[in-house]
This record gives sequence, C-alpha cells and structure tokens, in this order.
Amino acid sequence: MKITEILMAEHAVFHNLFDHIESVAPRLKTLAEVKTLATVVQRLHEPHSRTEDDLFLQPLEHCFEQLGQNENFHAEHEQIEAMLTRVYKARTLQEAKKTLLGAMTACRRHFDKEERIVFPMAERVLKARTLSEMGQAWLKQRDARLHP
Repeated sequence: MKITEILMAEHAVFHNLFDHIESVAPRLKTLAEVKTLATVVQRLHEPHSRTEDDLFLQPLEHCFEQLGQNENFHAEHEQIEAMLTRVYKARTLQEAKKTLLGAMTACRRHFDKEERIVFPMAERVLKARTLSEMGQAWLKQRDARLHP
C-alpha cells in the first residue's frame, strides 16, 4: 500500500472525528469533557503528523521550497499541536470550546491542503515503488508502536 493511500485513509478517520467534535462541542457541559476530546485528537494527530514529517514530507521538501511552502507545512503541524495544548490551559468552558473548535478548523484547512496539493504532488513526483516503500516503513513503525 502506498503512503499516500495510508495517509488518505487516516484523513478519512480524522474527518469523521472532526465532524463528531463539531457536532457535540456546543452541548458539552464541563471543561473535562472538552479536554478529553482534545486529548483524543492530540493522541491521534501527533503520530500522524510525525509520520508525515519523518516519512513523507522530507523527500518532497525540494518541491515545497520551490513553492515557498517548506516551513509552512511543518509550522502548521506545530500550530495544531499548540492549539490542542491550549485547550488544557483554558480556564472557562467557553474558552476551551472555542479553542478546540479553532483547532478543528486549523486541522481541516491543513488536511485540505495536503489532500489537494501534497498528496497529488507526491503521486506525480515520487515513483510508485517509493510510495509503496514509504507505506511499508509506516507499517513497520505502526507495528513497533503496537508491539513494543
């Protein structure tokens, strides 16, 4: 399986999670509920982001540099993580909800950019064999996390 297919499948799961969070957030009654949702997103997003940075984006950096976007993709991952961390520091329910929903918007924007620009670019620039080898590397990383 190619890394682009794996990442798109992960994105599909994330989109469903974002839909759920956006639908339930207005009805949440406690800071703990909001922080729990932020934890779920953060625990899923961090390894996804690391995979993109370590396995996938590095071979494409020369393309991002030509587009003037090299720093943006890494910065967006860091921005999303920072926004999720700010949910934990929120002192009011409203502040926590607003920050969490802002993180969902940032995630959607970033994922959209990857789906429209980065994944198609990878399919054009990298060989299918390279994409499959990246997919195998992802499987090995996943197995190492699941079976330490």
